[in-house]
Amino acid sequence: MMNTDTTADLLPNPPATIYNKTFWTCYLANVLLVTANSLTFRFADFVAFLGGDEQTAGTIVGTGMLAAVISRFGLGQAIDHYGTRLLWRASSVVLAASCVLFLAADHLNWTIYPVRILFAVSMACMFSCSIVYIQGIVPAHRRTEIIASLGSSGFVGMIIGPLLGDAMSAFLPPGWPLFSTLFGTAGALATAYYLIVQRLTRGDSHNRPAQSITAHRLLLRYWPGQILLIAIVLGAALTIPTVFLTRYATHLGLRGIGTFFLAYSSCAFVCRVLAARWMETIGLRRVILIGMFCLGCGQLLLLLVRAEWHFLLPAAVCGVGHALLFPVVVSVGSGCFPLPYRGTGTTLILGFTEVGIIIAAPVLGMIIDTYGFAAMFTATGLTTLSFGVVYYLSTTQAQIGDVEETLSDQEPSYSADGAPPAVAAQPCGEAAASIGRSA
Repeated sequence: MMNTDTTADLLPNPPATIYNKTFWTCYLANVLLVTANSLTFRFADFVAFLGGDEQTAGTIVGTGMLAAVISRFGLGQAIDHYGTRLLWRASSVVLAASCVLFLAADHLNWTIYPVRILFAVSMACMFSCSIVYIQGIVPAHRRTEIIASLGSSGFVGMIIGPLLGDAMSAFLPPGWPLFSTLFGTAGALATAYYLIVQRLTRGDSHNRPAQSITAHRLLLRYWPGQILLIAIVLGAALTIPTVFLTRYATHLGLRGIGTFFLAYSSCAFVCRVLAARWMETIGLRRVILIGMFCLGCGQLLLLLVRAEWHFLLPAAVCGVGHALLFPVVVSVGSGCFPLPYRGTGTTLILGFTEVGIIIAAPVLGMIIDTYGFAAMFTATGLTTLSFGVVYYLSTTQAQIGDVEETLSDQEPSYSADGAPPAVAAQPCGEAAASIGRSA
């Protein structure tokens, strides 16, 4: 079980409300983190400025994501061993340093790869530590609720970051003045994040667990199944707005991408609230199908963009798809793991979305360089729609967790060699009602 530095279950007098000063401090920190990440959405433009092309940008981003995925296999155990406080602070420092190091190269060379690796791994560690920490300060029955509430801060950051980046792009000369400001601001936000984390975790203690099971053994033992395919497709779809959208806007001669992320994040936020009970009323399979349909159609609608305001419709449709798919993927996937390993399970499921980025980034960059943006949007849109249909036709509702109680909510026993127990022949995942609350 992923051990937290503060555990609300051990508190004799839990707080009257979970939405206290600590929560809102974590919320502010997460807004700063996502804003800093969003400022780097112009990374493909930065690579082009240094002399690279779309395929090169995709390869660099994919390399960073590969390192982040590999790191996740040891991240849970590292947090268990060293504690959230140490890993959280250290990763914040590394993120701030990597933002500055991007500016060290005056032309494209191999040094940008390790810097991108540091950036991606530190970002993955910071997000994981924040989730582990926030779970540890509330009663167990409200953990899902507080994770979902904290997650809404990401949409706020996705609105602020691109709009701030567009403002910088409009008022600053292209080249070093612009990119120095973008990465410098991201580094400053990471530094502010570190100061918040330092204050949050001041005085926290850490007790190492008696036993720690390696992540790959847990993954093989409690294999989540086809939901991992949806996680990979979701990650591949996220490559478009986070890596190639700025290049597309530049290709069309548009000012920026702030309009896209304003509509994307706003619609995703509203959808997350309004569709919270869809999992109970229409079923998880239909929610996944609708989410994949929206994601695929949104990518195809990008073909119609000719002016900046044309981003509104595809952004809204993609945002709805993201809002529907992400909580289902994380909840169903992590629900396949027993309760003591739910944190590690969540980390691994998030890792599979990064696998989608690893696969998609260089491939989509190559398609753009060879055939153009239209071919790329057509390929990704049709592929997303196809995988959605395949998933829907090849699964049943019971297979993705429409059960009230499963082995995953029980305390596992161990064999003599410390291996986790075998899985019973029953559906994995949490009840649909539980997933609905987490949306």
